Amino acid sequence: MRLRVEFTTEPFDLDEAPAHALVAREVIEAADLDAVDVGPFGNTAEGGADEVLGAVDALLRRTLASGATRISLQVNVVGEADA
Repeated sequence: MRLRVEFTTEPFDLDEAPAHALVAREVIEAADLDAVDVGPFGNTAEGGADEVLGAVDALLRRTLASGATRISLQVNVVGEADA
């Protein structure tokens, strides 16, 4: 199964990326995911279910530890992974 995760971390700071946003980028870019799109107001990534769920776990734990006060995320099934 393939999953797509979309997420944002808060609080926002338009002048300088907060620590939790930098950590979120680090987690997603280090994960074994594809179709990664990291932006200032939203982020998306796709991959196999195990990879996405592992990345989401790390994302939640590490961004909260880095000062995030709210994390909004959505996970969607987008299709079957190639066998």
